[in-house]
Amino acid sequence: MIPFNDLKRLEQQLRGELDEAARRALRSGWYILGPELEAFEAEFAAYHGAAHAVGVANGTDAIELALRAAGIGPGDEVITVSHTAVATVCAIERAGATPVMVDIDEASYTIDPRAAEAALTPRTRALVPVHLYGQPADLPPLLALAERHNLALIEDCAQAHGARWNGRPVGTFGRAGAFSFYPTKNLGALGDAGAVITDDAELAARLRRLRHYGQVSRYEHLERGQNSRLDELQAALLRVKLAHLDEHNRTRRALAERYNATLTGVATPVVRPEAEHAFHLYVVRSPRRDALIAALGRTGIGTLIHYRTPVHLQPAYSDLGYGAGSLPVTERIVREIVSLPLFVGLTEAEVDAVAQAVGKQALVFAGGEA
Repeated sequence: MIPFNDLKRLEQQLRGELDEAARRALRSGWYILGPELEAFEAEFAAYHGAAHAVGVANGTDAIELALRAAGIGPGDEVITVSHTAVATVCAIERAGATPVMVDIDEASYTIDPRAAEAALTPRTRALVPVHLYGQPADLPPLLALAERHNLALIEDCAQAHGARWNGRPVGTFGRAGAFSFYPTKNLGALGDAGAVITDDAELAARLRRLRHYGQVSRYEHLERGQNSRLDELQAALLRVKLAHLDEHNRTRRALAERYNATLTGVATPVVRPEAEHAFHLYVVRSPRRDALIAALGRTGIGTLIHYRTPVHLQPAYSDLGYGAGSLPVTERIVREIVSLPLFVGLTEAEVDAVAQAVGKQALVFAGGEA
């Protein structure tokens, strides 16, 4: 059996450090907005070379609050993609804005800057590119577009911890970068957690207010906010994992390179030459994707599809007016993609076994011997 993911393997590697961090947080007697969060925020900002990091309750809140702090709300349109976790679009709507979903680049699966430009209207106020699967979006034309039209660029970095563009960490190019620390992420908590990074001191100050009911001092509320706080225990655990993030990303890239060298019968990920892919997910394409998944499942190999139904075709978002065929590249890709096992703790032998099983099924598809 080869699971799609096994979080216990990483926990076993870091158990001593995680146990000590948890004990430290528990011994402190301070569990919300305390020294562990302050230390994590400082370390996470420093890791990115950013001036500020603000911990929040989860990645969805990170996007929503970043947009709200940037002044985006009712009456505004925000351009993003449909090929993403629904959280991206959910966050835009929770900020009060209208999501405008555009197509993606077929090679990278990230937002097509030309499609984004074509979707501009007088109501467009922000761009939310998604660094999907750990692949940085094509940032230079997006930054130029944002500058020309005075748009807030908020990067969705939920799957791209440690990814870089020309050596610079994602999340530091736009007005703010929003991160999720959901347990499966490259930097994962042991529960829900998130953060926003920014170089804008005013934006950071407003984020800190918004995450805590709009409060500026005890029982004094300057504006309407919400409860979105990254707690002390999760902050302490994230500090441990942050110290290992680059090492873990190197492990992920090495496993991805081994897949690239051994897989046959599927299209492997294309990495932009300017990009350092974080390989949160290893996503391949096959015109017979569902049959491949079934065959791998019979041999005990776990797979997932990220994401089978794009947001614009989800029943919950039918009122936005996107029909089948409205985003043709997205709709073509989601019929063929499948995520193969890739996580810290996965062995080279397991990668080879997955590749062998995929290649064997490719022969079956081709009419050769199994």
